[in-house]
Amino acid sequence: MDVRERLFIRRAEERDFPSILHIYEEARKYMAENGNPTQWVDGYPKESLLRQDMEKEALYVCEDMEDKNILAVFALFIGVEDPNYAYIEDGAWDNDEPYGVIHRIAVAREAHGKNVGLYCLERCCERTKNMRIDTHRDNIPMQKVIERAGFHYCGIVYMEDGSPRFAYMRITDKQ
Repeated sequence: MDVRERLFIRRAEERDFPSILHIYEEARKYMAENGNPTQWVDGYPKESLLRQDMEKEALYVCEDMEDKNILAVFALFIGVEDPNYAYIEDGAWDNDEPYGVIHRIAVAREAHGKNVGLYCLERCCERTKNMRIDTHRDNIPMQKVIERAGFHYCGIVYMEDGSPRFAYMRITDKQ
């Protein structure tokens, strides 16, 4: 059975935090070991930020329904304009309509290569017609997953600290 047939996405709960923090720690190590040592530095994302996401009902986990292991975590915001997306360089967004945005997606190391990240992106795109996401230029694995999920490159956006990110958008006709 394909692991994606056993997956379920739900809002994160307090009991999930040990797994969530572990997944992010492993993601930081994985990125550093695979040519992307500067994206999530100094313990980003901090637990306080993740708790803020949870308070906003925007923090989600992807769980294996069979063994109840959490295999991925991400933040999903719908209809909230991201200030980092107000300015885009060397390109343009496809439209100025309301959108959703996916941030801080990380997949458990044991789930790498099982399309769990792709599953999460595809499910998120079912929630709204316009979806946006960004990633570091050195995060080649994430760029590949984003493109496999039907997103296309739109340009460069800048984070609060001034660091550039590749910006992507997907428009779903289903909405």
